[in-house]
Amino acid sequence: MSISPGAENDGVADIEQRRASGMNRDRRRPNRPSVSVVIPTLNEAANLPGVLERLSSGMEELIIVDGHSVDDTVNVAKALRPQARVIMQNRRGKGNALACGFAAATGDIIVMIDADGSTDPAEIPRFLNPLVDGADFVKGSRYLDGGGSSDITGMRSVGNKALGASVNALFGTRYTDLCYGYSAFWRQFLPHLQIDCDGFEVETVLNIRAAKAGLSVIEVPSQEQERIHGVSNLNAWRDGKRVVRSIMRERFTRLPEPNHAWHPEFAELFAGVELAA
Repeated sequence: MSISPGAENDGVADIEQRRASGMNRDRRRPNRPSVSVVIPTLNEAANLPGVLERLSSGMEELIIVDGHSVDDTVNVAKALRPQARVIMQNRRGKGNALACGFAAATGDIIVMIDADGSTDPAEIPRFLNPLVDGADFVKGSRYLDGGGSSDITGMRSVGNKALGASVNALFGTRYTDLCYGYSAFWRQFLPHLQIDCDGFEVETVLNIRAAKAGLSVIEVPSQEQERIHGVSNLNAWRDGKRVVRSIMRERFTRLPEPNHAWHPEFAELFAGVELAA
Protein backbone atom coordinates (compact mmCIF):
# COMPACT_ATOMS: atom_id res chain seq x y z
CA MET A 1 0.00 0.00 0.00
CA SER A 2 1.44 3.32 -1.01
CA ILE A 3 1.51 6.14 1.54
CA SER A 4 1.14 9.70 0.33
CA PRO A 5 3.71 12.29 1.48
CA GLY A 6 3.01 13.37 5.02
CA ALA A 7 0.28 10.76 5.47
CA GLU A 8 1.90 9.65 8.71
CA ASN A 9 0.63 12.89 10.24
CA ASP A 10 -2.92 12.45 8.97
CA GLY A 11 -4.07 10.52 12.03
CA VAL A 12 -5.56 11.49 15.36
CA ALA A 13 -3.40 14.57 15.87
CA ASP A 14 -4.33 16.02 12.49
CA ILE A 15 -8.02 15.31 13.03
CA GLU A 16 -7.93 17.01 16.42
CA GLN A 17 -6.22 20.02 14.85
CA ARG A 18 -8.94 20.24 12.21
CA ARG A 19 -11.64 20.04 14.87
CA ALA A 20 -10.01 22.71 17.01
CA SER A 21 -9.58 25.12 14.13
CA GLY A 22 -13.00 24.48 12.61
CA MET A 23 -11.20 23.66 9.35
CA ASN A 24 -13.40 23.02 6.32
CA ARG A 25 -16.54 24.23 8.10
CA ASP A 26 -18.77 27.05 6.98
CA ARG A 27 -21.65 27.37 9.42
CA ARG A 28 -23.75 29.71 7.32
CA ARG A 29 -26.92 27.65 7.10
CA PRO A 30 -30.45 28.41 5.85
CA ASN A 31 -33.09 28.88 8.53
CA ARG A 32 -35.44 26.51 6.74
CA PRO A 33 -33.22 23.95 5.01
CA SER A 34 -34.54 21.84 2.17
CA VAL A 35 -34.09 18.07 2.43
CA SER A 36 -33.14 15.48 -0.17
CA VAL A 37 -33.77 11.84 0.73
CA VAL A 38 -31.58 9.37 -1.19
CA ILE A 39 -32.63 5.71 -1.40
CA PRO A 40 -30.40 3.19 -3.23
CA THR A 41 -32.34 0.27 -4.71
CA LEU A 42 -31.62 -3.09 -6.29
CA ASN A 43 -34.64 -5.30 -6.95
CA GLU A 44 -36.67 -3.73 -4.14
CA ALA A 45 -40.10 -3.57 -5.84
CA ALA A 46 -41.69 -5.60 -3.04
CA ASN A 47 -40.16 -3.44 -0.29
CA LEU A 48 -40.65 0.07 -1.65
CA PRO A 49 -44.37 0.34 -0.78
CA GLY A 50 -43.65 -0.29 2.90
CA VAL A 51 -40.80 2.26 2.89
CA LEU A 52 -42.39 5.04 0.89
CA GLU A 53 -45.69 4.95 2.78
CA ARG A 54 -43.73 5.85 5.95
CA LEU A 55 -41.80 8.65 4.24
CA SER A 56 -43.27 12.09 4.87
CA SER A 57 -44.57 13.81 1.76
CA GLY A 58 -43.07 17.02 3.17
CA MET A 59 -39.56 16.09 2.03
CA GLU A 60 -38.65 18.47 -0.78
CA GLU A 61 -36.76 15.95 -2.91
CA LEU A 62 -36.86 12.16 -3.12
CA ILE A 63 -34.13 10.49 -5.16
CA ILE A 64 -34.44 6.79 -5.98
CA VAL A 65 -31.13 5.40 -7.25
CA ASP A 66 -31.57 2.17 -9.18
CA GLY A 67 -28.78 -0.38 -9.47
CA HIS A 68 -29.98 -1.92 -12.76
CA SER A 69 -32.86 -3.82 -11.16
CA VAL A 70 -34.41 -6.70 -13.08
CA ASP A 71 -37.74 -6.44 -11.25
CA ASP A 72 -40.30 -3.61 -11.33
CA THR A 73 -38.48 -1.31 -8.89
CA VAL A 74 -38.45 1.76 -11.13
CA ASN A 75 -42.12 1.54 -12.11
CA VAL A 76 -43.19 0.89 -8.53
CA ALA A 77 -41.23 3.92 -7.34
CA LYS A 78 -42.83 6.23 -9.90
CA ALA A 79 -46.31 4.84 -9.28
CA LEU A 80 -46.00 5.41 -5.54
CA ARG A 81 -44.21 8.76 -5.71
CA PRO A 82 -44.71 10.44 -9.12
CA GLN A 83 -42.70 13.46 -7.90
CA ALA A 84 -39.61 11.35 -7.19
CA ARG A 85 -36.45 11.66 -9.24
CA VAL A 86 -35.26 8.24 -10.45
CA ILE A 87 -31.66 7.90 -11.55
CA MET A 88 -29.54 4.97 -12.73
CA GLN A 89 -26.15 4.54 -11.08
CA ASN A 90 -23.13 4.34 -13.37
CA ARG A 91 -21.48 1.31 -11.73
CA ARG A 92 -22.56 -1.34 -9.25
CA GLY A 93 -22.89 -1.49 -5.47
CA LYS A 94 -24.41 0.52 -2.64
CA GLY A 95 -21.46 2.91 -2.36
CA ASN A 96 -21.66 3.93 -5.99
CA ALA A 97 -25.45 4.22 -5.79
CA LEU A 98 -25.18 6.63 -2.86
CA ALA A 99 -22.41 8.61 -4.57
CA CYS A 100 -24.65 9.09 -7.62
CA GLY A 101 -27.61 10.01 -5.43
CA PHE A 102 -25.55 12.53 -3.47
CA ALA A 103 -24.33 14.09 -6.72
CA ALA A 104 -27.90 14.43 -7.97
CA ALA A 105 -29.25 15.93 -4.72
CA THR A 106 -30.13 19.62 -4.62
CA GLY A 107 -31.40 19.95 -1.04
CA ASP A 108 -29.46 21.69 1.72
CA ILE A 109 -29.47 18.45 3.74
CA ILE A 110 -29.03 14.90 2.41
CA VAL A 111 -30.57 11.94 4.24
CA MET A 112 -29.65 8.38 3.25
CA ILE A 113 -31.97 5.49 4.07
CA ASP A 114 -32.32 1.91 2.82
CA ALA A 115 -35.00 0.54 0.52
CA ASP A 116 -35.50 -2.78 2.32
CA GLY A 117 -37.42 -1.36 5.28
CA SER A 118 -34.60 -1.74 7.80
CA THR A 119 -34.29 2.02 8.36
CA ASP A 120 -37.46 3.77 9.45
CA PRO A 121 -38.24 6.98 7.51
CA ALA A 122 -40.26 8.16 10.51
CA GLU A 123 -36.96 8.69 12.33
CA ILE A 124 -35.76 11.34 9.86
CA PRO A 125 -36.63 14.31 12.16
CA ARG A 126 -34.36 12.74 14.78
CA PHE A 127 -31.49 13.20 12.31
CA LEU A 128 -32.50 16.64 11.06
CA ASN A 129 -32.85 18.36 14.42
CA PRO A 130 -29.13 18.15 15.42
CA LEU A 131 -28.16 19.44 11.97
CA VAL A 132 -30.40 22.48 12.33
CA ASP A 133 -28.94 22.98 15.82
CA GLY A 134 -25.38 23.12 14.47
CA ALA A 135 -24.06 19.62 13.75
CA ASP A 136 -22.41 18.90 10.41
CA PHE A 137 -23.02 15.15 10.15
CA VAL A 138 -25.50 12.94 12.05
CA LYS A 139 -25.26 9.17 12.09
CA GLY A 140 -27.56 6.56 13.54
CA SER A 141 -26.54 4.10 16.23
CA ARG A 142 -28.25 0.87 17.13
CA TYR A 143 -26.28 0.71 20.39
CA LEU A 144 -27.29 3.98 22.04
CA ASP A 145 -30.13 4.06 24.56
CA GLY A 146 -33.32 4.12 22.52
CA GLY A 147 -31.69 2.31 19.60
CA GLY A 148 -31.67 -1.37 18.72
CA SER A 149 -31.90 -3.93 15.96
CA SER A 150 -34.16 -6.84 15.13
CA ASP A 151 -32.01 -7.68 12.11
CA ILE A 152 -28.31 -7.75 12.99
CA THR A 153 -26.83 -11.16 13.80
CA GLY A 154 -24.54 -11.81 16.74
CA MET A 155 -21.54 -12.37 14.47
CA ARG A 156 -22.15 -9.15 12.55
CA SER A 157 -22.59 -7.23 15.80
CA VAL A 158 -19.27 -8.50 17.18
CA GLY A 159 -17.52 -7.65 13.92
CA ASN A 160 -19.10 -4.20 13.80
CA LYS A 161 -17.99 -3.40 17.35
CA ALA A 162 -14.45 -4.64 16.67
CA LEU A 163 -14.16 -2.55 13.51
CA GLY A 164 -15.62 0.44 15.32
CA ALA A 165 -13.09 0.12 18.13
CA SER A 166 -10.30 0.06 15.53
CA VAL A 167 -11.59 3.21 13.86
CA ASN A 168 -11.94 4.96 17.21
CA ALA A 169 -8.34 4.11 18.09
CA LEU A 170 -6.93 5.11 14.70
CA PHE A 171 -8.94 8.28 14.12
CA GLY A 172 -9.78 9.55 17.60
CA THR A 173 -13.52 9.09 17.11
CA ARG A 174 -16.07 7.82 19.63
CA TYR A 175 -18.43 6.00 17.32
CA THR A 176 -20.67 3.36 18.87
CA ASP A 177 -21.96 1.97 15.54
CA LEU A 178 -19.60 2.11 12.57
CA CYS A 179 -21.37 0.03 9.93
CA TYR A 180 -24.91 1.38 9.92
CA GLY A 181 -26.41 3.01 6.87
CA TYR A 182 -28.69 5.68 8.34
CA SER A 183 -27.04 9.12 8.18
CA ALA A 184 -27.76 12.74 7.31
CA PHE A 185 -25.45 15.66 6.57
CA TRP A 186 -25.26 19.11 5.04
CA ARG A 187 -24.77 18.86 1.28
CA GLN A 188 -22.12 21.60 1.44
CA PHE A 189 -19.67 18.97 2.76
CA LEU A 190 -19.86 16.69 -0.28
CA PRO A 191 -16.66 18.21 -1.75
CA HIS A 192 -14.85 17.01 1.40
CA LEU A 193 -16.38 13.52 1.47
CA GLN A 194 -16.10 12.59 -2.24
CA ILE A 195 -17.43 9.04 -1.98
CA ASP A 196 -15.43 6.85 -4.36
CA CYS A 197 -16.11 3.32 -3.06
CA ASP A 198 -18.63 0.91 -4.55
CA GLY A 199 -19.74 -1.48 -1.82
CA PHE A 200 -21.21 -1.68 1.67
CA GLU A 201 -18.00 -0.18 3.07
CA VAL A 202 -19.49 3.20 2.13
CA GLU A 203 -20.82 3.80 5.67
CA THR A 204 -17.33 3.31 7.11
CA VAL A 205 -15.73 5.60 4.52
CA LEU A 206 -18.32 8.32 5.15
CA ASN A 207 -17.81 8.16 8.91
CA ILE A 208 -14.03 8.23 8.67
CA ARG A 209 -13.89 11.06 6.16
CA ALA A 210 -16.32 13.12 8.22
CA ALA A 211 -13.87 12.78 11.11
CA LYS A 212 -10.81 13.46 8.95
CA ALA A 213 -12.47 16.61 7.61
CA GLY A 214 -13.00 17.85 11.17
CA LEU A 215 -16.78 17.84 10.89
CA SER A 216 -18.99 17.99 13.96
CA VAL A 217 -20.46 14.47 14.11
CA ILE A 218 -23.34 13.47 16.37
CA GLU A 219 -24.82 10.00 16.87
CA VAL A 220 -28.55 9.52 17.50
CA PRO A 221 -30.33 6.31 18.54
CA SER A 222 -31.98 4.37 15.75
CA GLN A 223 -34.09 1.21 15.63
CA GLU A 224 -33.12 -1.12 12.79
CA GLN A 225 -36.00 -3.25 11.55
CA GLU A 226 -35.96 -6.58 9.77
CA ARG A 227 -35.91 -6.50 6.00
CA ILE A 228 -39.54 -6.57 4.77
CA HIS A 229 -39.06 -9.03 1.89
CA GLY A 230 -36.21 -10.89 0.27
CA VAL A 231 -32.63 -11.55 1.27
CA SER A 232 -29.94 -8.94 1.92
CA ASN A 233 -27.09 -8.53 -0.55
CA LEU A 234 -24.73 -8.03 2.41
CA ASN A 235 -22.14 -10.77 2.98
CA ALA A 236 -20.56 -10.41 6.42
CA TRP A 237 -17.21 -12.04 5.49
CA ARG A 238 -16.76 -10.48 2.05
CA ASP A 239 -17.96 -7.03 3.01
CA GLY A 240 -16.11 -7.15 6.33
CA LYS A 241 -12.85 -7.55 4.42
CA ARG A 242 -13.77 -4.58 2.26
CA VAL A 243 -14.37 -2.51 5.39
CA VAL A 244 -10.96 -3.49 6.81
CA ARG A 245 -9.24 -2.52 3.55
CA SER A 246 -11.09 0.80 3.54
CA ILE A 247 -10.02 1.55 7.12
CA MET A 248 -6.37 0.90 6.31
CA ARG A 249 -6.53 2.92 3.11
CA GLU A 250 -8.10 5.88 4.89
CA ARG A 251 -5.52 5.68 7.69
CA PHE A 252 -2.58 5.88 5.32
CA THR A 253 -3.88 8.39 2.79
CA ARG A 254 -4.75 12.04 3.13
CA LEU A 255 -8.29 13.28 2.93
CA PRO A 256 -8.88 14.39 -0.67
CA GLU A 257 -8.64 18.11 -1.20
CA PRO A 258 -12.14 19.66 -1.39
CA ASN A 259 -13.31 19.28 -4.96
CA HIS A 260 -16.38 21.28 -5.89
CA ALA A 261 -16.35 19.66 -9.33
CA TRP A 262 -16.83 16.21 -7.78
CA HIS A 263 -19.76 14.71 -9.64
CA PRO A 264 -20.14 10.99 -10.50
CA GLU A 265 -21.94 10.39 -13.77
CA PHE A 266 -25.48 9.04 -13.64
CA ALA A 267 -28.46 8.71 -15.96
CA GLU A 268 -31.68 10.45 -14.93
CA LEU A 269 -34.67 8.30 -15.88
CA PHE A 270 -37.41 10.49 -14.41
CA ALA A 271 -36.72 14.09 -13.43
CA GLY A 272 -39.53 14.46 -10.90
CA VAL A 273 -40.35 18.03 -9.89
CA GLU A 274 -38.33 20.99 -8.79
CA LEU A 275 -37.71 21.74 -5.13
CA ALA A 276 -40.39 23.79 -3.43
CA ALA A 277 -39.51 27.48 -3.21
